[in-house]
Amino acid sequence: MTLKNVDARGRACPEPVLLTKRAIDQSPERVQVFVDNTTAMENVKRFAVNLGYKVEITKDGQDFVLKISR
Repeated sequence: MTLKNVDARGRACPEPVLLTKRAIDQSPERVQVFVDNTTAMENVKRFAVNLGYKVEITKDGQDFVLKISR
């Protein structure tokens, strides 16, 4: 099972969601997304949950790490 990493730090919405969608399309089992603001974190989480994924969120300094999996 391949883990796809997405670095969406410094990007404004909707770009983090679009990058996450592209990663899920390429590697639908596990994606890890790095964002640096609450709005992007909430939008990526909502997007993944609406697709039926589980999302685990951790904070790493100023960044959020979203682990998205089936």
